[in-house]
Amino acid sequence: ISSPFFPPNSSWDAAYERELQTFQDIGDTGEIWFGEESMVRIIRWLEKHKVPLDSSVLDIGTGNGVLLVELAKSGYMNLTGIDYSPSAIQLSEKVREKEGMSNIKLKVEDFLAPSAELSGFDICIDKGTFDAISLDPSDAAGKRQLYVASLGRVLKPEGFFLITSCNWTKEELLNEFREGFEILEELPTPKFCFGGRIGNSVTALVFQRK
Repeated sequence: ISSPFFPPNSSWDAAYERELQTFQDIGDTGEIWFGEESMVRIIRWLEKHKVPLDSSVLDIGTGNGVLLVELAKSGYMNLTGIDYSPSAIQLSEKVREKEGMSNIKLKVEDFLAPSAELSGFDICIDKGTFDAISLDPSDAAGKRQLYVASLGRVLKPEGFFLITSCNWTKEELLNEFREGFEILEELPTPKFCFGGRIGNSVTALVFQRK
C-alpha cells in the first residue's frame, strides 16, 4: 500500500522536527495528516455515548497532541499520548504548555513494544498510526499483528477502540481486528466521487474489546 498522507518511516522524525521548528517560530501546531474534522467526529462519538469524563484515554501516535488538547477542552481528565518519535512528543509538550493543559501525560513509546505501565485504558484512539505501520516496507503484515496484540494488552476488556484510516476499507479493518475485537459502529466520513463511483477517502470505525 502506498499513500500520499504518510512519509516513509525514516522521515517521520524529520517531519516532526520541521513541525517543531514551525511551532517555535510562529506558534502553529501544524496539520500532520488528520485535521479538525476527524477530531470532531471522535469527540462527538464520546459525548453521544456519554463516555465518563474520567475515563482513561490513550492517543496512539499522538503527533502534535492537538486531539488530546481538544479532549481536555471537552472536559476529559485522564489523557495519555504516545509517539515513537521524540520530536513529536517534544512538539506535543510545547502545544500542551501553550494551551495550559498540564493534566495531559505524554510519553515516547513504541506501540509495537509497549512498556508494562501502558495498560488498563478505557479508550484507545488511532488516527493514522495503524496506516503508517501498514506502510512499513519491512514485514508490514507482521507489524499489523503486533499492533493488534499490543492493542489487546493496553485496552481494558469491553474498552473502546476508535480508528480513523485513509488506507483501509471497513471490510479490511474488520478482518485485521477480528481477533479479540468486535465492531460497534462505523462513523460517517466525507464521501468523494471518482470516475462516477462514490466512495469514502477515510474510514472511521469504533470497535469494542471482547
